[in-house]
Amino acid sequence: MNNKDLLIRFDWVIKTMLRDKANFDIIEGFLSALLKEEITVLEILESESNQQNASQKYNRVDVLIRDSKDRKLIIEVQSDSESDFLERLLFGTSKTIVDHFRLGESYSNISKIISVSVQYFNMGRGTDYIYYGSTEIRGMHTNELLDVREKVETMIDGELRIKFQKKNIFPEYYIISVNRYPDIVREDIDEWIYMMKNNIVKTEFHSRNIDRAREKLKILNMSEQERLDYEKYLMNSAIEKDVISTARIEGRAEGKAEEKQETTINCIEAGLSNETIQQITGLSLEEIQMIREGLGS
Repeated sequence: MNNKDLLIRFDWVIKTMLRDKANFDIIEGFLSALLKEEITVLEILESESNQQNASQKYNRVDVLIRDSKDRKLIIEVQSDSESDFLERLLFGTSKTIVDHFRLGESYSNISKIISVSVQYFNMGRGTDYIYYGSTEIRGMHTNELLDVREKVETMIDGELRIKFQKKNIFPEYYIISVNRYPDIVREDIDEWIYMMKNNIVKTEFHSRNIDRAREKLKILNMSEQERLDYEKYLMNSAIEKDVISTARIEGRAEGKAEEKQETTINCIEAGLSNETIQQITGLSLEEIQMIREGLGS
């Protein structure tokens, strides 16, 4: 691999570059490959939870898109840290719905949300590298899927036509586990995940706009300050991953309270929340807070 062809890691792209209209083509190419339809990005949605933030864990952008059926949808693209991942996922979609729903509006105006998470860790057990989930409502006795439809009015050749189409308002979730990807390209989305994992785009890749990603995301295109910020981000990511891994090993050790206390101190110094430390050590929130106060944190 030639260093001049190395690309910026995709979580940093989400964090710093996708809000730029000049880079909408990258989002469009990635989402079109994932959703298997032509996607057009209309705008970046500004909200309290969508501002660019220097926080290490805050890598998220909300975009308003138009799909091939001419529907307008909100897509939340994010890359979170391992700690409290599922909770962050749920909170993110809920917050996005609230952010873009005005008090007093009809509930029929609630936007459909699609959450796309690009993860550089293995969450739970599984062998696939792309997971999909949504909410289904089924009969408790028949297991049949509840079919809810809405009336849609359209003008065809100057004549008003009414049709009923399936209504699916619940958020949909796509989780991409980059580390599990086997480096085998079978479809367009695999080219993008190959890029995310290996930080390079092969010359034979042909999915929509991936050639533009190859040119725009080269590390060599960064200014000196951008490169320093990027290297600091990668270093902090590695430290956080190591702290969580080490803390888990220590937290599994049976027995001595001193070991759990030492693990808790390490976690506090690494900046982890009390809730995350509780999951790692098994200590109560009160015990963790006492240790934190003893350190003067």
